[in-house]
Amino acid sequence: MTRYDDARAALADPRLSLSKAHAGPGAWKGFGLPPALDANLLNMDPPDHTRLRRLVSSAFTPRRMELLRPGIAQVADALLEPVVAAGQGDLVRAFAPLPVAVICDVLGIPGQQRGELKNWAAVLLAPPKDDPKAAGRAVLEIQEFLGRLIEDKRSRPGDDILSALIAARDEDDRLSEDELTSLAFLTIIAGYENSANLIGLSLLTLLRHPAQWAALRADPGLLPGAVRELMRFEPPAPVSLRRFPKQDLEIGGVRIPAGDTVLIAIASADRDPARWPDPGTLDLTRDTSGQLSLGHGIHYCLGAPLARIEAEEAIGAVLRRLPDLQLAVPVGELGWRPSFRSRALRSLPVRAAEAGQRQRGALH
Repeated sequence: MTRYDDARAALADPRLSLSKAHAGPGAWKGFGLPPALDANLLNMDPPDHTRLRRLVSSAFTPRRMELLRPGIAQVADALLEPVVAAGQGDLVRAFAPLPVAVICDVLGIPGQQRGELKNWAAVLLAPPKDDPKAAGRAVLEIQEFLGRLIEDKRSRPGDDILSALIAARDEDDRLSEDELTSLAFLTIIAGYENSANLIGLSLLTLLRHPAQWAALRADPGLLPGAVRELMRFEPPAPVSLRRFPKQDLEIGGVRIPAGDTVLIAIASADRDPARWPDPGTLDLTRDTSGQLSLGHGIHYCLGAPLARIEAEEAIGAVLRRLPDLQLAVPVGELGWRPSFRSRALRSLPVRAAEAGQRQRGALH
């Protein structure tokens, strides 16, 4: 589905199921995971989806996420420091630890275990072409890691969402062991992937639109609205989660048999000229209410407030400390991770304008 009205309606249509139980024999079901990681919100419909989402939603309210902003800003500034000092660097690499650090703080994962977790997540989301078994190993290693972490939290609970979920499992029997592990897994993967991709894409888009970059530099108060427009213009997840009709449907004049795979093209819907005036133009002052980059309906992204704050603080740090930044390579030479379900840069080489001038002077 590519039109805005069809896409928005489909995202909230209860006849379109996320549960693989409604997938037909030839349907594409997406990512395959073991049961201990597969019982997550991305594979569920109500009432199970409602029950599990209620358990974690209080930890991701906009108010709670705002309390994290000062710490996020501090981490973003520290991560950018090597690029500032050198006058050049890779912004994807520089900011990659930010979403991991934040989501690990929310879950209560110790600092010394975060590097491994980031590596596993990166392999899972973009498996190396020369190692077809790498993703499978990463899945097993994450599952084993989460099992050890949960047992450790059981004996030494903390003031974090994972300890609260364990209590809900052990004391109130409000979720199964597989659901507990799967929720932790989803929180880590979704919290890392979408935020990291959003930061890289947003910075690249701004560097490709110098007039908009200059406007944002002149008025940093535009930043919250700018992040929403950047998500509309260049969404980190161009396609929705796969869905399966519970019954034969007709949407947009097209008959869709029960059990078929339905994909909603978020990137297309959010550039539909029937909904957005001049949709191919980046306009940081645009009213973006109703955009679909973070979903719609009961499956609206739980971590949306956190993703926006991380992007705002990462971009804000670059604006303050490297206001005259420019790409260090032509756009056509940038590398992308091979995936249709996410839009992710492998790297974003940049340099301060004065560094580029010095380099050209040395060549002459």
